[in-house]
Amino acid sequence: MSGFVTFISAGPGDPELLTLKGAARLREADVVLYDDLASGAILDLARSDANLVAVGKRAGRPSTKQQHVNRLLVDYAATGARVVRLKSGDAGIFGRLEEEIETLREARITYEIIPGVTSASAAAAQAGIPLTRRHTSRRVQFITGADVTGELPTDLNWAALADADATTVVYMGRRTFPLLAAKLIEHGLAPMTPALYAESLGRPDQRVVRTTIAELAEQLARGGGATTAAIILFGPLAGDHPS
Repeated sequence: MSGFVTFISAGPGDPELLTLKGAARLREADVVLYDDLASGAILDLARSDANLVAVGKRAGRPSTKQQHVNRLLVDYAATGARVVRLKSGDAGIFGRLEEEIETLREARITYEIIPGVTSASAAAAQAGIPLTRRHTSRRVQFITGADVTGELPTDLNWAALADADATTVVYMGRRTFPLLAAKLIEHGLAPMTPALYAESLGRPDQRVVRTTIAELAEQLARGGGATTAAIILFGPLAGDHPS
């Protein structure tokens, strides 16, 4: 008998941002395959007899290969187990969800997806700002700062990214942001464009910094190879301060 897989998006790290539906499925699970950033207090919701399996992937650290994660999903579900795949943020945004879904489809294993709070929303909320505004930021765009090789993607839409009236959110872009910022400025975005840098969202060591794209690029270029999860927002709203 085939089991069932639930993809739960755990949010940025604060267990209180996990949805009620996600928490309920986590309590029912026989097996939980979890990411590094979707661990800690969130795993306390799992049954005491549940099998908890770490399958995290972090830049600059030894990581579980994606093919191995795919295989584990199929193998555990094939035993008839209720399997939870616990992912950080929202699994549908740069979370390799499509690769795991495709594996389950090929194995004819049924699944469901429970959405969560993505880091962009969490960062804006912590900074006390919206992601959009009717007259000055009518568009929000999410991009990844790293391709499959870890480098800045070469096929980015520079005209869209240099739009001064959009809010742009960069996932996994700390290491490549200095090059990204240089190209944005080359394509017409002002160096003083407001930027917001947020790391360790939802955790005790959370840090949110307001700056500009030029200053942030300079700071990150000097920062070395830190591995803390971070997200970057830039555009007209990133410089807002809550009253």
